[in-house]
Amino acid sequence: MNYPKIKKAVFPVAGFGTRFLPVTKSQPKEMLPVVDKPVIQYLVEEAVQSGIEEIIIVTGRGKRAIEDYFDQSFELEHNLVEKGKTDLLREVLEIPNLAKFIYVRQSVPKGDGDAIMQAFNIVKDEPFAVLFGDDLVVHEVPAIKQLMQVYEQTGSSVVALTEVLDTELSSYGVVNVKDFKSANLEITDLVEKPKTRAEAPSNLGVIGKYIITPEVLAVLNDLYKKPIISGELRLADALKLAVNSGVPVYGKLIEGERFDTGSKLGLIKATIDFAMRRQDLAPELKEFLKRYV
Repeated sequence: MNYPKIKKAVFPVAGFGTRFLPVTKSQPKEMLPVVDKPVIQYLVEEAVQSGIEEIIIVTGRGKRAIEDYFDQSFELEHNLVEKGKTDLLREVLEIPNLAKFIYVRQSVPKGDGDAIMQAFNIVKDEPFAVLFGDDLVVHEVPAIKQLMQVYEQTGSSVVALTEVLDTELSSYGVVNVKDFKSANLEITDLVEKPKTRAEAPSNLGVIGKYIITPEVLAVLNDLYKKPIISGELRLADALKLAVNSGVPVYGKLIEGERFDTGSKLGLIKATIDFAMRRQDLAPELKEFLKRYV
């Protein structure tokens, strides 16, 4: 069956980035660099390489730098032309042309589900991708494309999964699935941040990449209309309710090397890894790292 193509992606980036304070007091964490590009650009490129045409960025207070980054900078471009730096000019000019960018604002950070709902009128009748600014995956097939491939087979919402150590399960939403040997993992339950290993139904944790269909968005919309008791509306709550209501939701164990750039150590690891893949940086960096290993 031919399901509607996924052409839009929502990027919820209105959070405070408290794990990176004090730098995120004035700098969006999504703009922290991995070598010479901000994390969010890698994610936008992942989406575009997967076939996404429209990027909907849900911003908040203090996130103007993201809008400026994906906009044109005439003064910078003119300066690069005058200095004959054509290679840098080409890179700068490519950024605003990666996709069509749409910005909506989440005035108060009330959870990732609330952030997604700010884009409701843009995506409500079609499936769309959601990418959070914490997960970079290195693989020949972009991670969000891997989710799209499951969607193309099932027509259902899909969440990205990774195998998680027992000691880290309390930091993840953890899923149970109908058949762990199946190519497409149909989710039967989702436990948000289990406190103990016994509470976790598996070692498969959800990471920040999703395909959301109108059926799941409708569940999220119903929750959005009700008073939020916990103070935050979570996408995980809508996914759990959808599964319990009989709406099929699948998981995909992501292939590739994943970096959690939402943590300090993860960002450092990503920077080293990406730098070691570059011929202009790898030899000297390798010699430098020999001091420590």
